[in-house]
Amino acid sequence: MDFEFTAEQQLLRDTVTEFLAARYDLEKSRAAARTGQGWQPEIWRAFAEEVGILGASLPESAGGFGGGAVETMLIAETLGGALVVEPYVDTVVLGGGLLRRAGGERAAELLRGIVAGEVITALAALEADSGYDVRKVSTTARREGDSWILDGAKTVVTSASLATHLLVTARTPGSDGVSLFVVDAEAPGLAQHPYRTIDERRAADLVFEGVRGALLGTEGGAGDSLATAVDEAIAAISAEAVGGMRRVLADTVEYAKQRQQFGVPIASFQVLQHRMVDMHLELEQAVAATYLVTLKLDAEPAERARAAAAAKATIARAARFIGQHAVQLHGAMGMTEELSIGHYFKRLTAIQHEWGSADHHTARYAALTRPR
Repeated sequence: MDFEFTAEQQLLRDTVTEFLAARYDLEKSRAAARTGQGWQPEIWRAFAEEVGILGASLPESAGGFGGGAVETMLIAETLGGALVVEPYVDTVVLGGGLLRRAGGERAAELLRGIVAGEVITALAALEADSGYDVRKVSTTARREGDSWILDGAKTVVTSASLATHLLVTARTPGSDGVSLFVVDAEAPGLAQHPYRTIDERRAADLVFEGVRGALLGTEGGAGDSLATAVDEAIAAISAEAVGGMRRVLADTVEYAKQRQQFGVPIASFQVLQHRMVDMHLELEQAVAATYLVTLKLDAEPAERARAAAAAKATIARAARFIGQHAVQLHGAMGMTEELSIGHYFKRLTAIQHEWGSADHHTARYAALTRPR
């Protein structure tokens, strides 16, 4: 696929790459993820104030630069290559997308906060029996004066413990649709049960008992916006996975050139050359699928959904293949804390299941292409 970037997009990617090379230390990041706050707030502030990536794809009315899906893809791929744990997708892609579509002064205020690096959002949409369906919601919201009162529970809310604000889905009396609410992360009645995921990121299960929130957009009108935002998140994490897989493949090839067996580099063994070529082919298919879904995000809903489903299924397969073979080619060292390969492998494994597994999206694609 021929995909030409503009001079401005190339500059954006180069700027982010140079910043991460100079300022983002993998060992320090892993330490923060394991034993610290789970992220590096000073890096997030630099993303906002020095690099400007938090506003690169957000509207100019919120202080952003008015970019689009391609800018998001370039940023996410670069962040994935550096194994960045800061919540870019949760806040800028999911949160920014939902707030932009919701409209209103409260949403505009939060968008300005995201661009400034002061607001971190987490989407609380999935529930214990919802699977990957964000429209399957049991949490309820009832009006009380000028506020709404939320009751229910959400599961696997990524970045919840880092967030300043939660975007929560709920159903209101008399409405068949899903509504979206913003809740302060420190609101009374909200209980968080945080944990670390396998890729050393932060998530939490949430319980809402009489929690006050504010309605975003129209009552019962958030369903289409949620579907769009999730497909945008799929495109972004696909790009993140591509960045990670590029790094894993490059490190594996370099290791094979250095590691010797029987007095010669293992890269000289034809069977291992074939293995690394297969890894490269999987990467190229993942790149093509990511480009396709990025270009289709503004298409009509069914076409966008097909591209997102195809991308996620392709990415999941490639991430599994490249990650597993990279670890195998490194031998037992591949899963040690000292090598970066193991950390990338964990993240690629987690991405396989974020917003739908390969099986889920294969079935989704089949349903979307079934003759009617």
